[in-house]
Amino acid sequence: MRIHAFSTGSVRTRPAQLEAHGSGPLRRVGVLRDDRWTAPLPIHVWAIDHPEGLILVDTGEVHEASDPRYYPAAHPYYRRSLRFAITEDDEIDRQLGRVGLSADDVRWVVLTHLHTDHAGGLRHFPGAEVVLSADEWTTARGLRGFARGYLPHLLPRWLAPRTVTFDGGTLAHFPASAPLTDAGDVVLVPTPGHTHGHLSVVVHRDRQPDLFLAGDASYTERFMLDGVIDGVASDPRAARDTLGRLQRHTRRSPTVYLPAHDPYSARRFELGETVPP
Repeated sequence: MRIHAFSTGSVRTRPAQLEAHGSGPLRRVGVLRDDRWTAPLPIHVWAIDHPEGLILVDTGEVHEASDPRYYPAAHPYYRRSLRFAITEDDEIDRQLGRVGLSADDVRWVVLTHLHTDHAGGLRHFPGAEVVLSADEWTTARGLRGFARGYLPHLLPRWLAPRTVTFDGGTLAHFPASAPLTDAGDVVLVPTPGHTHGHLSVVVHRDRQPDLFLAGDASYTERFMLDGVIDGVASDPRAARDTLGRLQRHTRRSPTVYLPAHDPYSARRFELGETVPP
């Protein structure tokens, strides 16, 4: 396997989304009331050039999102609490081209979840099989999905994903899993909390530490180790359980932990730095 790390533009949000004070609805109110901004955070996408086919983990966002008016006024969070900086050259189809790959080469697009900064670039992959958890697909669709903070109207009309239920064997401290590849070296595990159906991707490599492509299971490695639940988590109780499983998993198995918005994910990947004991 050859693996590529891409940063598809950047996003700023409110520090309260990272720091997450309060409980219940107050957490989200705190994000909306915050008038500060974080530094720009990367939007990571991962390409796994696998013998069975090219796998993309998440798709990033599209350049139109740099204008807050791209998002509906009915969702003040997107207009008030996010600022994207994305050009057409940042989008994932062009990034693939710069390493000699093409959007047409992608066999599988695995979505950790359906928030727009992870699924916005789906439009570039009409020929790929899109894979996500069954819980995520059920939760995000239609008017109920819109009410829960998703933007289903921005998903491609052709989208008919393969939905995964986790009925495979346990993986370390995860109660179930779902292998993506026949070789069993790319495995999906449930990591709910940030969204109800959030999943992560574990890549097993010969004589090297595992890669854990974590999406938004935590925003950074440090937040995972400290058990920090983000301010927009849909299910804080599930998020707390997921963070505990991640802590135990990374203590047991040498792992390079790679959240989508951690400024140090690309460096850790390049250096092969595992989670500290």
